[in-house]
Amino acid sequence: MNTAAPHSRIVVVTGAGTGIGRATARAFAAEGALVVAIGRRLEPLAETAAGHDRITPLTADITAEGEPDRILRTVLERHGRLDVLVNNAGIVRSGALGALAPETITTQLATNLVAPILLTQAALPLLEESRGVIVNVSTSVGQRAWPGSSVYAATKTALELLTRSWAVELAPRGIRAVAVAPGAIDTPIGEHQGLTPERMAAVREWQLAHTPLGRIGRPEEVAWAITQLAAPAASFVTGVVLPVDGGAVVA
Repeated sequence: MNTAAPHSRIVVVTGAGTGIGRATARAFAAEGALVVAIGRRLEPLAETAAGHDRITPLTADITAEGEPDRILRTVLERHGRLDVLVNNAGIVRSGALGALAPETITTQLATNLVAPILLTQAALPLLEESRGVIVNVSTSVGQRAWPGSSVYAATKTALELLTRSWAVELAPRGIRAVAVAPGAIDTPIGEHQGLTPERMAAVREWQLAHTPLGRIGRPEEVAWAITQLAAPAASFVTGVVLPVDGGAVVA
């Protein structure tokens, strides 16, 4: 059933349970969009949606077989259309070359690279109908060396190349593809990869030393960039990868 108001944009955000995904879902909802918030666990998604009646949680493992099609069927049944797809879900598993377990490699490839490809592919018919937008969430370290997290950086660099390639490939179908590349942002990503508080503090110290603006960014600042790139007013912008990193890439 189509529950969208006549002028509401329909937005899907993956990895919406915490951090940048949560902030992005709320930012789109604040603009009047109807948001489907995707994540593996219902509890964080419910927290994202709390107090925001324009956000609908949908639990899904985007790496599981058949899930991209199920997600898009659900969006179509509930809202009848899709205007913006935000591929935000990502995981980090650190490890030096020579000590990488196969699972460390394949899990990051599956979540950070393969899943966005398959979900975007499933979304193409709806995005073509709406002349919609794909927003990929990369990382500023994808443009630099990151020893110890090379697989993660490689997946995000690949996502940026996909963004540029899709921008050209999909332009004749009226679909835009853009990306944001966050730097050091205050999210639970360190805790999610199992870093101790001491290790996380050391990481933050290094990040601050390499961020010219001298502070850690907020998820809401990345969400702002995502909503602006996806906005109708940005209709002539495609193929761009926008750093949101306090100047880290250019330092």
